[in-house]
Amino acid sequence: MTFFLRVTIAAFLSLPFSTSFAVTSKEPLPPIRIAMIDGMSAAFTNAGEAVQRNLQIAIDNINARGGVRLPDGQHALSLSVFDNKQGVEESLTLLRQVTDQKIPFVVQGNSSAVAAALIDAINKHNQRMPDHRVLFLNYSAVDPVLTNEKCSFWHFRFDAHADMRMNVLTEVIKDDSRAKKVYLIGQDYSFGRQVGKSARAMLARKRPDISIVGEDLHPIGKVKDFAPYAAKIKASGADTVITGNWGNDLTLLVKAAKEAGMNIKFYTFYANGLGAPAAIGDAGIGRVRAVAEWHPNVGGKVSDDFYQAFRKRYPLAKDDYVHLRMQLMVEMLASAIEKAKSTEAAAVARALENASFSNGFHQALMRAEDHQLLQPLYVSVMQKKGEAGTRFDNEGSGYGFKTERFFESGLTALPSSCKMERR
Repeated sequence: MTFFLRVTIAAFLSLPFSTSFAVTSKEPLPPIRIAMIDGMSAAFTNAGEAVQRNLQIAIDNINARGGVRLPDGQHALSLSVFDNKQGVEESLTLLRQVTDQKIPFVVQGNSSAVAAALIDAINKHNQRMPDHRVLFLNYSAVDPVLTNEKCSFWHFRFDAHADMRMNVLTEVIKDDSRAKKVYLIGQDYSFGRQVGKSARAMLARKRPDISIVGEDLHPIGKVKDFAPYAAKIKASGADTVITGNWGNDLTLLVKAAKEAGMNIKFYTFYANGLGAPAAIGDAGIGRVRAVAEWHPNVGGKVSDDFYQAFRKRYPLAKDDYVHLRMQLMVEMLASAIEKAKSTEAAAVARALENASFSNGFHQALMRAEDHQLLQPLYVSVMQKKGEAGTRFDNEGSGYGFKTERFFESGLTALPSSCKMERR
């Protein structure tokens, strides 16, 4: 070996590993960011945290499969949470932060008033900034106007809206011969008012013999003692209550009704979680009903496995509030991004239109004309854990919900008045 070659080899071996001669791993591709704008503090903290858990487990499941496939490779999904304190102005301020960071996807749901404001703001932003447009995915803001008069190409709703939910609840009430006197109570904002309006209209058509014996709207998230409302319900002689209340407004209402000793039926949108089953207790057995796209006692191995995977990830009883629609939303978004081969808002929106979802126990279709998801709905009734049809309880309360009526998506769909400006 020549002297020159020996010196060259020695020099190479003496180089530090960090030089350009070292083998370097490929840098990960940037994540696809999703911004959640919702209430994470004050009266509805538990509702916001439940949403975050459901979104995060869906994101983690996709990332565990390798992420979302784009032409340049696999991208992970990433969730950024922004606390709007359930306020409209706070939400619009946060949206500006989201667009400044060029996050392409916004998700929100726990307030139809906020959702309406976001739709208007995103419409304007996307017109001003065509190179950085945003897509809004709505998981639970259910005022019907959002996919009717206020429908937008940039907005997709993954929950059944209030009229769809009320339609199936009143189908059950229609067959309840003991329902004679109904009391309506709700939160005083667009959604709560719509629940009362649709209940009146549908009951008048389906059960004209039923009397509406009282109606109340109360400030959202501000009532700490519902005893005066419970006293009014009791004094009215009502045998049935219909409410769209959610979060603490529902839990405190049913707790006050229980303490007032009322033997009354509750037809609700959300009585199957966030502390409500435990607050209701034995008084709710056979009397409290909820409507949802899914519940843990739907039955079948695939559904049971889905629920038990969630409980394994979030074992604390207080975290047991599973929303299939939120996990479905993330899965459908990931599929649409892959189909569009892009995260550009218009391309993903077109891919979401007429997109279908099936996971072995639930099927859904995103209607193109108004961007309203069409899916089955269940009306379930509260029972003790272990009774027939109630294998699982809710939040460790000892009470669960069993299916009373199942409505195929063809029976839950309602016509839309949407006149969408297409992009």
